[in-house]
Amino acid sequence: MTLLHTPGDSPLYEADRQRLGYVANYTRLFALGPDVYRAWVALGTAVRTGMDERRYELVTLAAARRLGSRYCSLAHASVLRKRFFDDEELIAITVDRHASDLEPAEVAVMDFAEAIAADPSAATRADVDGLRAHGLSEVDIFHVIAAVAARRFFTAVLAAAHAVPDEAYDALDPALRDALDEPV
Repeated sequence: MTLLHTPGDSPLYEADRQRLGYVANYTRLFALGPDVYRAWVALGTAVRTGMDERRYELVTLAAARRLGSRYCSLAHASVLRKRFFDDEELIAITVDRHASDLEPAEVAVMDFAEAIAADPSAATRADVDGLRAHGLSEVDIFHVIAAVAARRFFTAVLAAAHAVPDEAYDALDPALRDALDEPV
């Protein structure tokens, strides 16, 4: 599950059991630092509430894939699959979002998220102006940046501890899992 020995029980686990029906491996890892976990949840909530859910999930998927986080890629692809897309649509987005049926603003936001996930200082005025041209406000752009920055933190914690994705993600379409595993 992880390189670190995680607690057999934690007050954090019951919320996962109620929400997911199991305890997520990342929750087991964060049970080693419950205050950090609570701060992460508060940050994530603040970032998500400032964005449309679909945009948040697309941004997060693009950032997670660029950061090489299989765990986060599977998790956010699962949300996108459950709430917004069928398998075929999500595979198309994963393989080549530019050729998919996404709105141009969604493609631009994912491109931006991917670029700043790789190198936050790579954002240019032209990139930001491009997002503005797609109708994003300053607040919208800030929330995209904040979502990517938060994802960088979370993926770093999971990667450093070698947290293994939950078995629940095995239920995703194998073609989608394969597409998610392709390097960006």
